[in-house]
Amino acid sequence: MSKQAVVLLSGGMDSMVVAGLAREAGYRLLALTVDYNQRHRIELEAAARIAAQLGAERHIVLPLDLSRFGGSALTDDIAVPKAGVAEDVIPVTYVPARNTIFLSLCLGWAEAAGARDLFIGVNALDYSGYPDCRPDFVAAFEAMANLATKAGVEGDRFTVHTPLMRMTKADIAAEAARLGLDAGMSWSCYDPAPGGLHCGLCDACRLRSKGFQEAGLPDPTLYAASPPLTGTGL
Repeated sequence: MSKQAVVLLSGGMDSMVVAGLAREAGYRLLALTVDYNQRHRIELEAAARIAAQLGAERHIVLPLDLSRFGGSALTDDIAVPKAGVAEDVIPVTYVPARNTIFLSLCLGWAEAAGARDLFIGVNALDYSGYPDCRPDFVAAFEAMANLATKAGVEGDRFTVHTPLMRMTKADIAAEAARLGLDAGMSWSCYDPAPGGLHCGLCDACRLRSKGFQEAGLPDPTLYAASPPLTGTGL
């Protein structure tokens, strides 16, 4: 019987591709989506579509209201930046400790379900500068997971899989196509426009559009404003 894996499924293209890669590797999928009261809640609908399309055995949407903490443009009354992706700056769309919190939830479900593999779509190349998307963070979390759990200390170790870590957005868009996944099911925008459109100007929209352009693939995304061409404003 194939092994189970807990996949953190945000509804974005990265998490969709990670889930597709886990399925391709023979894992049975347990999909976890965290409803953290984010402003871009349309991504929860995307996550449900993706989980169904990929045949997840279970899809849990777990409520955890991080807007009570605030501190991010995604959870607080802070404007989402639209001027482009800045280098060496952690943007206000960073949600304090988000991946640490989310992976901890994945870990708890994995231990309870008997799964020992966690998948997350973090990326250290074309990304928005978040500290919890780096290889050092993932390695540290995996070490902590094996110190902090009954399974880990008894030698039944956990592994955190990050198959997108060294991919560009173009690589990820190409992987979606190779896996036969409809990228149009996914949602990336930090600040949805009326009518269910991606805004086209936030960091996530710019990076998404850049990925399709550089991969030479048609972009199925409906934008309220046209994202700048690759190399302009990124």
